[in-house]
Amino acid sequence: MQVSVRRLALYPLGVSRSSQICGALLSPVARLRSPRTRSLFSETGVWEKDYKTETRRRVEEWWHPRIMAQWGKDAKKFYVLSMFPYPSGRLHMGHVRVYTISDTLGHFQRMRGHQVLNPMGWDAFGLPAENAAIERGLDPEEWTKSNIQSMREQLDSLGLCFNWEREVTTCLPDYYRWTQYLFIKLFEAGLAYQKEAVVNWDPVDQTVLADEQVDENGRSWRSGALVEQKLLTQWFIKTTNYAKPLLDALADLPEWYGVKAMQANWIGECTGCYFDFKLKVNPCSLPFDLFLFIHHSHFFSMSQPSSTECFPVAPASQPQFLISLSPGNDCLLYFGFICLFMFFLLSQEINYVCVHIFFSLCYIIVLYLCLTGIPDCSEEDRSVARALNLRCTTVLKSDEDGRQTLINSDEFSGLTRERAFDSITQKACEQKIGGHLTSSKLRDWLISRQRYWGTPIPVVHCGSCGPVAVPEEDLPVKLPKLPSLKGKGASPLEAAHDWVNCKCPRCKGPARRETDTMDTFVDSAWYYFRYTDPHNPDRPFDRHLADHWLPVDVYIGGKEHAVMHLYYARFLCHFCKDQGLVAHREPFRKLLVQGLIKGQTFKLADSGRYLKREEIDFTDKEPVVHGGGRVEVTWEKMSKSKHNGLDPQEVVQQYGVDTVRLYTLYAAPPEQDILWNVKTDALPGVLRWQSRLWQLVTKLRGARQLGDVPSPSLLKKKELAETKKIWENKNYAIQEVTSHFTEDFLFNAAISRLMGLTNTLSVVQHSVEFEEALAALVLMTAPMAPHLASELWAGCQLLQREGDVLQQFWPTVDAEYLEAPDFVELSVLINNKACGTVTVPLQVSKDSERVQQFIVESPFGQKLLGDRNIKRAILSPRTALINLLIDE
Repeated sequence: MQVSVRRLALYPLGVSRSSQICGALLSPVARLRSPRTRSLFSETGVWEKDYKTETRRRVEEWWHPRIMAQWGKDAKKFYVLSMFPYPSGRLHMGHVRVYTISDTLGHFQRMRGHQVLNPMGWDAFGLPAENAAIERGLDPEEWTKSNIQSMREQLDSLGLCFNWEREVTTCLPDYYRWTQYLFIKLFEAGLAYQKEAVVNWDPVDQTVLADEQVDENGRSWRSGALVEQKLLTQWFIKTTNYAKPLLDALADLPEWYGVKAMQANWIGECTGCYFDFKLKVNPCSLPFDLFLFIHHSHFFSMSQPSSTECFPVAPASQPQFLISLSPGNDCLLYFGFICLFMFFLLSQEINYVCVHIFFSLCYIIVLYLCLTGIPDCSEEDRSVARALNLRCTTVLKSDEDGRQTLINSDEFSGLTRERAFDSITQKACEQKIGGHLTSSKLRDWLISRQRYWGTPIPVVHCGSCGPVAVPEEDLPVKLPKLPSLKGKGASPLEAAHDWVNCKCPRCKGPARRETDTMDTFVDSAWYYFRYTDPHNPDRPFDRHLADHWLPVDVYIGGKEHAVMHLYYARFLCHFCKDQGLVAHREPFRKLLVQGLIKGQTFKLADSGRYLKREEIDFTDKEPVVHGGGRVEVTWEKMSKSKHNGLDPQEVVQQYGVDTVRLYTLYAAPPEQDILWNVKTDALPGVLRWQSRLWQLVTKLRGARQLGDVPSPSLLKKKELAETKKIWENKNYAIQEVTSHFTEDFLFNAAISRLMGLTNTLSVVQHSVEFEEALAALVLMTAPMAPHLASELWAGCQLLQREGDVLQQFWPTVDAEYLEAPDFVELSVLINNKACGTVTVPLQVSKDSERVQQFIVESPFGQKLLGDRNIKRAILSPRTALINLLIDE
C-alpha cells in the first residue's frame, strides 16, 4: 500500500528520530569513531551548510552500509538483471554504467513495494583467464578467484546493492554440474550431437569458433586473428529445431531497442524445413542435413561453404553427377575410389528415391546447405533439370482457379500444396528424421572448444557403444588439475591421462572422456535460472522458484550481445519449457541495452599509433605531438592500449559515488554512447544540482529555525498562486519520472524533470505544498543518488513514519491532479513581448520542447512566426508562460 506524501510534516529541529535509529545501527567501532574535520547530521545532529567534497565522502561512507541493510522482502516480485561480467580483475566505466542502471531500478522498485531480485555473479570460464594463466605460469582457477575477489570489492566501493547471497560463479563445480546436466538433457532429446564439419579455426587462440563469433571481415571476435577453415569432429546443439518458435515468440515481446529485428534477421524466414539424411561413403556413413525437402525432389543442389580449404576427390573437371538412384534398385555410381548412395525413411521401410546429387565443384565437402530441386515448383529448377537432361515426374496439378494439388505422390496425392507440406513435415517429425521448420540462414550452435578452462562435456566415447552420456548421478565431471599450461594446443585435457581413460557407463568396457570443453556461451545461456535458486544441491533450480521470478522483468546489457548470447539464452529457455522445467518460454520481458562510455583518443595521423596525453602539446588550438607531428583526435571505447581509459575508483574518489552515478544516468539515454569529458555540461550540471538540493534543505532548516512553519491561513493571493504551481509541478514530476523509470528508461529526462522541480522550489515557502514537493523530490532522487538522498531525508526530518528514505513508498500523483482540467491557457511572448495566449494540453504545458512544437504547428504560431527560426524557448517554471527568442 502506498502512502501519499501529503501527510508528511516537518519535525522541530534537534536530534531527529532518524539519527537515533541510525545510531542504534552503528557497530561499536563506528560509535567510537569521532568525526574529523566534518560532521554529519545523521551522526551528530549538526547540519553542514555546504555540500562540499569532504561532506560528500562522509555522506557516502555513512549511508552505504545502512542502505545495504535496508533491503526488505515484500510480496510482488521484480527481477532486474544486469549481464554478469567476466572477472578480468578490474572494473571499467562500462561496468559502472550498467550496474548503476540496475541498482537504480532495484531501489525504485523496492520503493514501489516490490520484492526485488538484483543478483550478481561471474562468467568465469573462458580463454582470457587461460591465456593469462599461461603467460604468468599460474593456475587459471587461482587467477580467476583472485580477480573475482578484487572486482567484488570494487563493486562494493561503488555503493551497489546486489543480492550477494545469490552469487553464482560458472567455474565452480556446483554451477557447471548443472550446465552438464542441461547438456545431457539436450543429448537425450537428440539436440546435442557430434559430427565432422568444416569449422572456423582461430590460429591465435587455437580453438574453433561459432559462425556468430566471426566478424564481417572474417576475424575472430576475441583475438582479432584471420579465421581459418578446418575439418574437425565437433559438438553441436540443434538450435535450428527451435528457429520457428524463437522467431514467432518475438512478436509477443515489447520493443527491444532494435534487437528484436536483429534477432529476426539472424534467424531468417522460416519457410522451409530440415530432413535428416545419411550420405554413405563406403564403408562409412556421414549424416548431413537437407533443407526444404518437398515430395518428389529430382535433384539436390549442394553449395560449397565459404572456405579456403576443400578436399578434392578427383581431378578438377566439369561438374558431374555423383549419385543417381532409381526406386527399388541399389544403383551405385563409382567415382574415383568413393562409393556413395543416399537413403531416407518416410515409412517403416527404407525407400530409395530417384534423386540426383549435383556438386557445383568437383570436390567432396562437408555441406552446410543442400537445396532440393523440384522442376514443378520453380522455373529455375526446371531450367536446371533441362540443362542436366534429367527425367522428371509431374507432381503438381493446377485447377481452373490456379489451386495446386499433388499427384503421383503416394499417400500425399490429392492434398493441396500447403497441406502436403504440413503432412510431410509432420510425418518426418513422427519418424524422427527431421521435419522441423527453419530458415536457410540459420546454423546449429557449435559449442566445442579445444581448451582447458571450460565446462567439460559430460560424454565418454566407447568403441562398442559410441558416445555415451555420463550418468546424472556421476555429475559433475570435474576439470582435472594439470601440472601446467605451457602453451596453446588442441585439447589440453588430452594430457590428463588418468582423467581421460575411463570405463563406459553402459557396457563397463574401456572408454575415453571427451576432451573438448563447452563454449562459455553455454554457461551464460541459463545463469538467470540459477539465480532464482542458487544453492540447490539436487537440481539446477526449483521450478516453483523459477516460475515465481521469471521472466526477468528488465534485462540490462550491451547491444554487442544482441545476437549470440540473447539467442542462445532464449533457445535454452524454450527447451527447458518443453522439458517441463519451467512454465515460461521466453526468459526476458524488457531489454535495456546501454551504449559505451568512450574516452578521448589521440593518434598519430600518419601511423595511427595511439598516444599518451603527456606526449601531446595542447598549447595551440589544435593538439600536436611534442617535437612535431599531426594528431588525430577521436572518441573510442575505453582501453588501456588506447591510453583513453579511466579507473572507476579514481573517478569515484575525485567526484563521489553519487556524482558518478548521476553523471552516467544524465549524460545520455541508456542506449546512446557517452563521451567522457569532465568539461561538458553533464558533470558540472549534476554537481550543481546536488549542491542546490543540499541548499534547499539548508534554507528550509534555517527558515523553520526562525519559526517559519506551514500556515495556509497566512498565505497571500500571490503566494496561493505559487502554492498551486508548486503542487502542479510536483504532481507532473511524479508522473513523468515514474513513467521514465517504468516505460522508456530515460533517466536523463527524469533527472531533468527533477532539476525543474528543484528550480520551482528555489524560494522556501511556509506551505504544506512546499513540504510535499520537497519530500517527493528527495524520494525520487533516492534511487539514483541514495547516499545524498538518505542524508537529505534525515536533515529535513520528513519522518512522520519510521525508516530512512529508501524504506519509504514511492510518491504517487494526487487524485485531484488526475481529475484536473486537461488543458491550460499559456501566455506566449516573442522576444520578451506579449503576443497572445494559446491553449495547450496539461501534459504538454510543463515541457518546453513539446510546448514549442505545439505552438509552431498551430495556426496561431504559424501566423506569428512564419518561417523565422526559434533560437531558444524559455518556459517559466512558475507561471503559464513561454518566451520564444527568434531571429529578427
